[in-house]
Amino acid sequence: MLTADLLSEDPEVHLDELYVVSTRFESRFLQHTTSVRMVPMGLVEAEAGHAQPTYPLYEFTPDADTVVEELMPRYIESRIINILLQAMASEHASTQRAMKTATDNAETQIDKFTRLANSARQAEITQEITEIVGGADALSGSGRTER
Repeated sequence: MLTADLLSEDPEVHLDELYVVSTRFESRFLQHTTSVRMVPMGLVEAEAGHAQPTYPLYEFTPDADTVVEELMPRYIESRIINILLQAMASEHASTQRAMKTATDNAETQIDKFTRLANSARQAEITQEITEIVGGADALSGSGRTER
């Protein structure tokens, strides 16, 4: 569909340019948003210091136009696949970072609530020991020998 719109001669349907906005995967912690111009393809000029040969460097069989017509769709397809793979890698890295952060936060909360539970249990044990010692002192001070 997109290829048909690019190749169409109808001015209402024809697309002059095609840009793809995506993420470029640098590393697990670094991704960049990029905009890539897919169509028209940019030409890179040779450096001015090098002499340009006047004879053809290559002879194409079939002719150059046929070769370009065959290779161009494959080239664009491979660029789109590369863009999609980099976007998937970026998404995966972002998901891993988010899950690592969530796991670290959960471990922090578990440690916090474990300490609170231990403190509450220790306070309860201390309270029970205090009550037992207080009861024993009360019994010993009353002169009763029964227990």
